[in-house]
Amino acid sequence: MRDRDIKMGRETLQFILEVSKESYPDEFAGVLRQRDGIISEVLFLPGHFGDRSALMHLHMLPIDLSVVGTVHSHPSSSPEPSSQDLVLFSSFGKLHIITYYPFEDDCWVCYTRRGEPIPVEVVDDPEEGEWEL
Repeated sequence: MRDRDIKMGRETLQFILEVSKESYPDEFAGVLRQRDGIISEVLFLPGHFGDRSALMHLHMLPIDLSVVGTVHSHPSSSPEPSSQDLVLFSSFGKLHIITYYPFEDDCWVCYTRRGEPIPVEVVDDPEEGEWEL
């Protein structure tokens, strides 16, 4: 996946930031889905979400080729991945978003599976009937 290929829907990003705010001071975590080349959906799995960590039961995720990675919040003002984050990044998915306090429009970073920041273009979400199957 090349840098210029990574796009996320504006409404999807706003949803992620709102869930981060609502979950504060606890962390939240989800799985990112991509359709037509745009990250457009967040799936929630059973797990534990607390003030120091978020744990998803990834084994409960059905086979889904549209899943591209994970998203989770940091209740601190640091978007830096922890050592546990880096283990997850390297073992699941290609893209990983971390949101951080105070969860404003620019309070998020996308990382590669190696933990390197990668740019994401925020685009308009397609209308419901515009998705290609």
